[in-house]
Formats: sequence, structure tokens, C-alpha cells
Amino acid sequence: MNIAILETESTLTDRYQTTVPESVRQALKLGKRDKVHYSILDNGDVLLSRVQKTEPDDPALDQFLSFLSNDIATHPERIQALDGAWVNRLHTLVGNIQIDLDAPLPEDEV
Repeated sequence: MNIAILETESTLTDRYQTTVPESVRQALKLGKRDKVHYSILDNGDVLLSRVQKTEPDDPALDQFLSFLSNDIATHPERIQALDGAWVNRLHTLVGNIQIDLDAPLPEDEV
């Protein structure tokens, strides 16, 4: 059985919006532009939790990927298989390099 450590209420506006009460914002360490997650339980209770922040998206990469996606969708005839000689050349250049993508960057590369 869960015991409530904080109870409060808020009112829905005509547009079905509400303000998260200050005591709840403090308890969940919510700030402006943070996201909240709602879990509706089978008994009708609602759990409200703070969504954990993820790393911010790279706007340049997002635009580039969007460009590629649009170009592929618009011009699928431009897609070509890689030439075997080109793939072999890549392997000779970087084939033995091991990269740990989760390793932190050294200070001089940040």
C-alpha cells in the first residue's frame, strides 16, 4: 500500500489546462519547459512524474538527416549500391580502428 506524502489539487480551465501546484513542482524538481509523464492506473489513480532529460538534439544533424530523408523519398532513383572497390578502400583506411562511442572525449577534444 502506497502512502501519500503530499496531497494537493488544481483546477482545470475551460481549455482543460491546469497549473502544476508549486509544492508538486518542488517535490518533482520541475522547472520551466520540463516534461511530465502521466500513468493512469487500473483503479483510476494517476501518477505524475518528471520525464528524465535526454541529451539535446543536434540541430545541424537533425536538418541534415531531414534533408537526406526528404531527398531519398523524393528521388529514390538516385540511390546507388556502393562499389566493391570503394568499400575495400575504406576497409584499408579504417578497417582496424576500434572506437568506443560511449567513451568520454579527452578534455582537449571537448
